[in-house]
Amino acid sequence: MRLTKRNNPWDPMKEFESFANQLNRFFAQPTTFDTDRELLATTDWAPSCDVCETPEGYRIEAELPGVDKKDVNVSLENGVLRITGERKEDKETKNEKMHRREMFRGSFARSFTLPEDADWEQVDAQFKDGILNVRLGKTRSKPAHQRQIDVK
Repeated sequence: MRLTKRNNPWDPMKEFESFANQLNRFFAQPTTFDTDRELLATTDWAPSCDVCETPEGYRIEAELPGVDKKDVNVSLENGVLRITGERKEDKETKNEKMHRREMFRGSFARSFTLPEDADWEQVDAQFKDGILNVRLGKTRSKPAHQRQIDVK
């Protein structure tokens, strides 16, 4: 019997691509600075993020389902935007037996090196329906060294 793509639904390249994507998500945090290496050692997972640029500024959206707004921290320091926090562990009852656990729990962190034209004074962070939306404007002036951003 001759195997064709129709007869053989398994595609090794698709499997490899899926594995590579999982590895990329796992190691998504930059290791340029010592503090980032420390974050890698202390975080349990990294949320998926989209980064967009418009003529007016930049937008970073992070998927944080199951995370409470009070457990999310956004900060700017030395040209790096950091999103950190924690997805708390669910209280399990004594009668439950976990058969599969695919949802990550624990601390998380993502870091983004900002372009030079990002305006640290025009920054806004909002959290709604499990999505953190951070917006930064553009400027030509030099940014401050550190700033804490309130999540609304």
